[in-house]
Amino acid sequence: MIRKLLILIAAMLVATPAYADRIKDLGTFQGIRSNQLTGYGIVVGLPGSGDDNLEYTIQSMKAVASRFGLQLPANVNPGLKNAAVVMVTAELPPFAKPGQKLDITVASMGKAKSLRGGALILTPMLGADGQIYAMAQGNLAVGGLGAEGKDGSSVVVNIPSAGRIPEGATVERAVQTGFETAPNLTYNLAHADFTTAQNVAGAINSRLGAGTAQAIDAVSVAVRAPVGGDVRATLMSEIENLDVVSAEPPAKVIVNARTGTVVINSTVRVGAAAVTHGKLTVRIDEKETASQPAPFSNTGTTEKLQKSGVGVDEEKHPMFIIEASPKLADVVKAVNAIGASPADLVAILEALKEAGALKAELIIL
Repeated sequence: MIRKLLILIAAMLVATPAYADRIKDLGTFQGIRSNQLTGYGIVVGLPGSGDDNLEYTIQSMKAVASRFGLQLPANVNPGLKNAAVVMVTAELPPFAKPGQKLDITVASMGKAKSLRGGALILTPMLGADGQIYAMAQGNLAVGGLGAEGKDGSSVVVNIPSAGRIPEGATVERAVQTGFETAPNLTYNLAHADFTTAQNVAGAINSRLGAGTAQAIDAVSVAVRAPVGGDVRATLMSEIENLDVVSAEPPAKVIVNARTGTVVINSTVRVGAAAVTHGKLTVRIDEKETASQPAPFSNTGTTEKLQKSGVGVDEEKHPMFIIEASPKLADVVKAVNAIGASPADLVAILEALKEAGALKAELIIL
């Protein structure tokens, strides 16, 4: 009995390894994504920090006034220091329903110095298809500030020409995702990998039955599911919490040449190689000396002379052998033993790559 219990516990540990990832952390289901919304609007109520007499600001204000039956004469251009034209952006989350609220970002398009204290007039928010999905309006919260003196001196903190309106837009239309009626549910990995795609399909089939999931390519896994939103929601909840062992990523060495940062992932392998690292330093010393005439001489003057000394120092480093190793820790230890600076390390890695000793893709940012 005890032996059977130990075998069962061991099988459970193998079935759910500690290093497994949840399916929901490896990718997303196709069609279940956010959508970007954009609007063009007017912010009013500014304390003299608006666009002033920009032509498109005047046209926009006349269009707003016409909504309420007010027709401004064509030859009248109102001063608009208290108004500014802005672009309004928001992100519509998946399955957003009419009546739900969205946070919006408002940014000046013209020469407005600050949007602090302004209020956004009712603005339609359009999707990529040109349809209205939300309506935005509200008072701005601006984190930046600016001040200017009469002599032209000014100070600006952060960005006062942009702000946000929490829950400033109301959803008016839902995006049709086809979630309830699509023939299959398609799961897409964030990073293409044939092995991981097969592992995801295998985990789903083990839980829901053979033939339920099939890896289409290195990214997509097709899942057969009955029609109906409630049934598919339950199915997806079960699928996204399954544990899957991800495949090891391709061996890569990432070098940021601007900051000197070097990142090596765990799959990097290095073959045996001999490396020598040296540094050549050229030293130039400049000194000034004085040349004076002989004592008791009635001729000659004191002159300033330039004396230069040039020398070359070369540090001597013996050749260092890097042993072939399949472990990242050994690679890091060998590189640190050379004592190379980040700039020199990049040159060493490039040389190892060219010599065929570095079994990895070298990416320089």
